[in-house]
Amino acid sequence: MIVVLSLLCQGALFLRAQNVAVSTNVLDYANLGTLNMEGLVALSRHWSLTAGFRYNPFTYDGGEGGQGLQNKQQTYMLGARWWPWHIFSGWWFSGKMQYQEYNAGGLVSPETFEGDRLGAGLGGGYTYMMGRHLNLELGVGVWGGTDSYVSYSCPRCGRTVDAGNRLFFLVNDVLLSLSYVF
Repeated sequence: MIVVLSLLCQGALFLRAQNVAVSTNVLDYANLGTLNMEGLVALSRHWSLTAGFRYNPFTYDGGEGGQGLQNKQQTYMLGARWWPWHIFSGWWFSGKMQYQEYNAGGLVSPETFEGDRLGAGLGGGYTYMMGRHLNLELGVGVWGGTDSYVSYSCPRCGRTVDAGNRLFFLVNDVLLSLSYVF
């Protein structure tokens, strides 16, 4: 994924203007500091290719006698967007494939979950042009697939409560993104 994003950025030097964009979702930072980035490359007037990642290595102390809070993850996605009017402006609809490794717990209960998810998703949104190179994106997406998981009774004790494979369907993206268009 890092190689794909590097190639997207390097390719921006050789492409005509308005063919590459890099964005970050401001709302992901509110999710316990999840770092994120997405790159988009125009394929035609109505289609763009997207590649992105999310990364959260942080654990927060819950205070004396409290549980640690964490929503650790590394997520990689690859997809496409269809723009009815023109790329990087107006409404868009997307599809993607996504992989996520996660470890979350202490948010609602002391129970901790970890595992791997693989699936596909659909989304949609609107991109507002704020200036020549700066856009604001609003959107929402869902994804589903298979989840290979283990749940523990607490973050430190390591006592397994449940494990297995299951199908899942989740809200994936709630976007309030700032996008720079090259």
